[in-house]
Amino acid sequence: MTRGNQREMDRAKAAKKQANKSKLKESNTSLTKRKEADAEVLRAKQKKNEEKKVAEATAAKPSK
Repeated sequence: MTRGNQREMDRAKAAKKQANKSKLKESNTSLTKRKEADAEVLRAKQKKNEEKKVAEATAAKPSK
């Protein structure tokens, strides 16, 4: 009956791998959500900087 113990160990090992895969899927979804949120923050910063540059350019133009 030495084979029976090996089967049980293999089943436990497979169950552990499945549990790790499900954790990775959860982290991948949270990773994409975090990336989207970071991208939105960067877009807001870029828009603010563009507006600042436009304001500085119009203020720096000499009026005739």
